[in-house]
Amino acid sequence: MDFTFNKDFKYKHDNPYHSRLAEFQDIVLRDDEGEKLKTAWNQHIFAREAPLWLEIGTGYGHFMMDFCQRYPQFNFVGLDYRFKRSYTLAKKLNSHPSKNFRYLRARGERTHHLFGENELDGIFYFFPDPWPKTRHNKKRLFKKEFLEAAYSSLKSKGKIYIKTDHDEYFSWMQKVITDQPWFECTFQSRDIWNETTLANNFLTSFQTKFEKIFLAKGTTIKAMILESKKIDPSDKGAYVL
Repeated sequence: MDFTFNKDFKYKHDNPYHSRLAEFQDIVLRDDEGEKLKTAWNQHIFAREAPLWLEIGTGYGHFMMDFCQRYPQFNFVGLDYRFKRSYTLAKKLNSHPSKNFRYLRARGERTHHLFGENELDGIFYFFPDPWPKTRHNKKRLFKKEFLEAAYSSLKSKGKIYIKTDHDEYFSWMQKVITDQPWFECTFQSRDIWNETTLANNFLTSFQTKFEKIFLAKGTTIKAMILESKKIDPSDKGAYVL
């Protein structure tokens, strides 16, 4: 198992942007700061009960900012691990008109340490680094350990929404989901923008910055939606987009 998923994992770095991110402490949490809020995001951070969404791999924040402005009634947590990119995004978020969000400079492997049982309504995982070289495949987030962690934090019927431009990584994902007990794949496509039955699909209601670039180059966009198989009588179930 990847040690990054373990409870005892510790962040280690000496990047100057770590300190600079403290300039935006009202909207940014760093490393394990978010883990102290497990089970209490809506109560202590957003001070309201609302559907809670997580984006893993927020990048430059285009989807995050668009989603938060489009859905001010929702609570949103964006997460990425790159230092300089996180600082660049924090500056943009600081002046964003919506404040129904927080940003985490943290690792996606820590999902079940960041969020409690049944705390998330959904997870967005758009255009992640595919780590295409075989020797780097082990760095890919999408593996059984991640699905188990996501299952823990998602509500009943909670979903993971996925898009990628990378054919081989998409094939990797398809293999991972064939032999796991936590999620049902309710939708998948290797060319989402040329499907004929997607008029009401959330994944075709927007295009990310990277997605527009890939489409301009003629790259097909692969996508899937995974729905939790969790049945929990104490859980009212996830909000459906």
